[in-house]
Formats: sequence, structure tokens, C-alpha cells
Amino acid sequence: MIFIIGVTPKTRVLEKSPGICTRCGLAQAQIKRIDHYLSLFFIPLFRVKKGDPVIVCEQCEQRMDQGAWDFFRDEKVSDALCPHCNRTISDNFRYCPYCGKQV
Repeated sequence: MIFIIGVTPKTRVLEKSPGICTRCGLAQAQIKRIDHYLSLFFIPLFRVKKGDPVIVCEQCEQRMDQGAWDFFRDEKVSDALCPHCNRTISDNFRYCPYCGKQV
């Protein structure tokens, strides 16, 4: 009898609503965690290691440390306007999250 077993990583999104990335300014940052599962024939059976949560931007792929958690959760939008589409954006954005052009 032959068994194929191993430990495989699985990425879990912990918060569905994306936050603002501190690098690119787009609303693409999500809280994720990488857990490791014992697999039998490539089917995950049970978790053997729980990963630490981390904020990852889907656009620029930056991983943010614990210092960005407060910024991620308490982002306040200022009264700055995008010069291209005239929508309200935060004044620390480098790119407009609506039209994608550089501010």
C-alpha cells in the first residue's frame, strides 16, 4: 500500500473587506494567514501549524508589519481631491484608487 502524505500551506483571508495599502494607496490590502495542513493524497486533513496574521496588498504585494495595523483599521479619508477624476481621496495616496492615475 502506498500513501502520499505531506504538509502543505494554505492561505486564508481573515477579513473580507480590503483596507488601504500604505505603499500604493489602493484599497487592496487584506489580512491573511498562512496555515500548514497535513495532507493525504493532496487532500488537507488537519492543521498542524497556525500562521501569524499579516497584511498583504494584492496590487503591489507589499507585506505590512504590526505598525501598519492601526493605520489599516483606522484609515480616515481627508478632503483631498484627485486632480484627474475629482473624487475624494486620502492626502497620502500616490495613486488614485478610483482612476488609477498618479496624484
